[in-house]
Amino acid sequence: MSDPIRVLIAEDQAIVRAGFRALLDAEPDLEVAGEAADGRATIALARELHPDLVLMDIRMPELDGLEATRQITADRTLNDTRVLVLTTFELDEYVFGALRAGASGFLLKGGEPGELLSAIRLVAAGESLLAPSVTRRLIEAYISQPEQGTTASPDGLDDLSPRELEVLALVAQGSNNREIAGALYLSPLTVKTHVSRILMKLRARDRVQLVVIAYQAGLVSP
Repeated sequence: MSDPIRVLIAEDQAIVRAGFRALLDAEPDLEVAGEAADGRATIALARELHPDLVLMDIRMPELDGLEATRQITADRTLNDTRVLVLTTFELDEYVFGALRAGASGFLLKGGEPGELLSAIRLVAAGESLLAPSVTRRLIEAYISQPEQGTTASPDGLDDLSPRELEVLALVAQGSNNREIAGALYLSPLTVKTHVSRILMKLRARDRVQLVVIAYQAGLVSP
């Protein structure tokens, strides 16, 4: 049996933290590594505990969840730690802020418990949380914002093979590995290998970052 996914809960409301802990403790493959009630404590605990995933509330005292996310994802010692942003507010500024900060997923608190558990497992495994259609709309809006401007091709893009560029373009369109395998007449295992190599060459944390890179590089367009 593989090791459980270790989750750090970052939430300023004690009763909500307790609810998350109870939900996660009931799952054999999930483990609560720690709890934090503000952004600064979250960063300190992340550096101490090296969790697989931080379940991050946005509105917290000291530092908000977006700034805490930014500092965690910028810390090279935490390259294997993913951040799943959780909020009660479905506002574009939070979604875009979470993406810019390096979050691997975005979820509303009002969802079903099963959705949260699935999201934790997906993000911890390096998948993007959002459904393909939502991902496309979100990234298109993110890239089209004026402040994004024109960016140069990211380092490593020239190192991708033609096949890897094809895979990257399909990832950016929201396709999962099975769908990419069907489109390119490859096995899902081969696609998984291609995605892993692309992540390594582009120094990307996960598929969400690959989508942003592909749009910025012009491989796909809104």
